[in-house]
Amino acid sequence: MVWNKHDYDEIEGTYVFDGKRAQPSFNLNKMLFSFNEGKNRDEFDADPAAYCDKMGVTGVYKECVLNKDFLEMLRLGGNIYYVAKMAIPRGTSVQAAGAAFQGITEEEFIKNLQVRAEGLEQKIAERGDYWNG
Repeated sequence: MVWNKHDYDEIEGTYVFDGKRAQPSFNLNKMLFSFNEGKNRDEFDADPAAYCDKMGVTGVYKECVLNKDFLEMLRLGGNIYYVAKMAIPRGTSVQAAGAAFQGITEEEFIKNLQVRAEGLEQKIAERGDYWNG
């Protein structure tokens, strides 16, 4: 299959979930989506390697699953929402997952959130909006 080049292909640290990434990672995403059902999460947790085999997740895809390398899953075409289904319920905090998705430390991730939040309530009030946080 031939894929067209996109402007976003050159943006460092950007892993767009497009056909070029999604097609070869189909089995990875199929497995991650299967975690919607509790019995599948339980089966995975009992033997991650065997569950990968059952779902056809092999090679570098299986390796990043077994190593919990969430950023590599995104690079390889993992859907970020599906990857989160693997990360969060297995003891990875939202902040740790967010940091892993960006390739930074959890401390750096939290600091970035705090910097972005500075003056947020005032900005929202100035816009006449509201925030439920």
